Amino acid sequence: MSDDHPVRRNADDQPEFAVHIGARLVSATPERVEFEMPVTQALANRNGVLHGGAIMGLADNAGGTGTFMNLAQGRSTTTLESKTNFLRPIRLGDVARAVSLPLHLGRTTQIWQTTVTRGDGKVAAIVTQTQMVIDWVD
Repeated sequence: MSDDHPVRRNADDQPEFAVHIGARLVSATPERVEFEMPVTQALANRNGVLHGGAIMGLADNAGGTGTFMNLAQGRSTTTLESKTNFLRPIRLGDVARAVSLPLHLGRTTQIWQTTVTRGDGKVAAIVTQTQMVIDWVD
């Protein structure tokens, strides 16, 4: 595998995107992944709440982390489909918490559901994503 395309198998070794949005890994097992992300001005929309794209990015990263934890050596993944239901806003200064659980761990696909909550524990969004499992070609 070339250095240009490193596969990040260790849950603690998060991609630059996750670092950029402030996603912090809280815990990770093959059955459950949890992240926290502060809601900053840089991640807010014009209404002063967490941007939907930031929510989706946090959830995609969490589900992708879980997928990698369930892959055999020589396999990789990419998001095939993602659906988000936005239920409540998360305001500036709050913290978004994402908990991802596998719904399906198959040979060619994995499906992860991520529940994103606000600091008060209320559900802000539910994201369901399908990850395609692929052979890594160098």
